[in-house]
Amino acid sequence: MKTGVILESFATDIDTAILKAKQVGADGIQMYADKVVDQPDPVKACKELKKKVNDQGMVFSALCGDFGCKMFYEPTQAEIDREKKCLDLAFELGTKIVTTHIGVVPEETNCIQYETMHKVCKILNDYAVEMGGHYAIETGPEKAVILKSFLDTLNGAGMGVNFDPANLVMCAGDDPVKAVHTLKDYIVHTHAKDGIQLKPYDTRRIYAAKYYGLPPADERTYQEVALGEGNVDWKNYLSALKDIGYNGFLTVERECGADPAKDILTAVTFLKLFIERNKL
Repeated sequence: MKTGVILESFATDIDTAILKAKQVGADGIQMYADKVVDQPDPVKACKELKKKVNDQGMVFSALCGDFGCKMFYEPTQAEIDREKKCLDLAFELGTKIVTTHIGVVPEETNCIQYETMHKVCKILNDYAVEMGGHYAIETGPEKAVILKSFLDTLNGAGMGVNFDPANLVMCAGDDPVKAVHTLKDYIVHTHAKDGIQLKPYDTRRIYAAKYYGLPPADERTYQEVALGEGNVDWKNYLSALKDIGYNGFLTVERECGADPAKDILTAVTFLKLFIERNKL
């Protein structure tokens, strides 16, 4: 397995973040697609960024094509085309993976939310199959068994999973170790993050309240913490990834904290040591 870092986690400009990623020892980086997709010449922007990253001895692990979940509930052709463009640009950057949140997959399949989400994901799935790449849905809004059932209906490997163990713990209240085995056929990328759930909560109010006619979350329901300080069982989680044959990136994401660069360095060091000791 390899370590990665989301550039935006450093909370600085892209060029500085690339250097910081190199300094903490990351093998690769992930970046939000808005840095390139809306540029006057996106292909040129990608080539320049790829060179900067490659010059530091790193590669792109994935591109983040997350523009909010509206597209999966109230889609427009322009939004779908923009998401397709993200996969095109991911290839320009040297990766075949675009990660995204799609909202919350409903347990009830006979509803407009499920039907619309399925329609959009099927379009993206088929486009990714045609391209030979993957869109990767981030885990957390729903339990792994629900996400797997949804993915099974798309009839193709174009729509995969960006496995975030912390989101599963913090939001869905799910077990990441078991979830790895549940989603083993779909995992193409992972985020390395940690956290705790403060109380069980309807995740629709966290991720997609508007689209389910619910009030948004009005209280603190989870807390992200530095990697190793939360409720993710890293030893058994990483062992589970090894068991299913995953050999991709563990990409560190840090969305809070007074000193994210320090937390990222600690996380990358922790992961590299574990990978070396356990021959992952």
